[in-house]
Amino acid sequence: MTSAKQRIFIWIIAIVMTVGTIGSFAVIIISNENNKTEQAHIAKLQSDYQAKVDAQTKELSDKYYAEFSGYQSQVSSFDASSVTSLTTKDLKLGDTGDPLTSTSSFTAYYIGWNPSGKVFDSSISNGALKAPFNAAPGGVITGWTEGVVGMKINGVRELTIPADKAYGSTGSGSDIPPNTPLKFIIMVIPTPPTITMPQELLQYYQSQYQ
Repeated sequence: MTSAKQRIFIWIIAIVMTVGTIGSFAVIIISNENNKTEQAHIAKLQSDYQAKVDAQTKELSDKYYAEFSGYQSQVSSFDASSVTSLTTKDLKLGDTGDPLTSTSSFTAYYIGWNPSGKVFDSSISNGALKAPFNAAPGGVITGWTEGVVGMKINGVRELTIPADKAYGSTGSGSDIPPNTPLKFIIMVIPTPPTITMPQELLQYYQSQYQ
């Protein structure tokens, strides 16, 4: 049988434990609410940023789709064994800016196909143009780096690229087996203004990979 002092001590311990448990639950609830608020804020930043990107993509598509989509008619099968060196054919001469060099960065729309005439990648999708491709030295195959030399903005060129200046002996996916020559049509356009990702959103993405 416990004494009065022991019973009081037990009650004190019980109260302390209860208060501690309630406090822990309160911390969890507050933390969850703060997390929900933060996630909602990040979602809003993501939505606003993507909306700007989509708006720019649509504006450019509206401007260039009618012209560039017409070059789809150039796509056809070709004799792979006949492609022994890089060749170029200007479909439209550019009229703006300095000619591109092998060290130039540029922005372009493109269509790429293999010897069977299969388009393996294209800026055209569902009746519109996707965001243009930003090419930088070292970020594209050699056939592109060398093939665009001399082009100006608004120019359109067809490239016929031997395998060693494309994806070589490794290939790239089922549509580009090893040692496959390729063809591309490239339209160089003015580089649009950069849509800067909010610093807070960038830091959030970086934190996810730490």
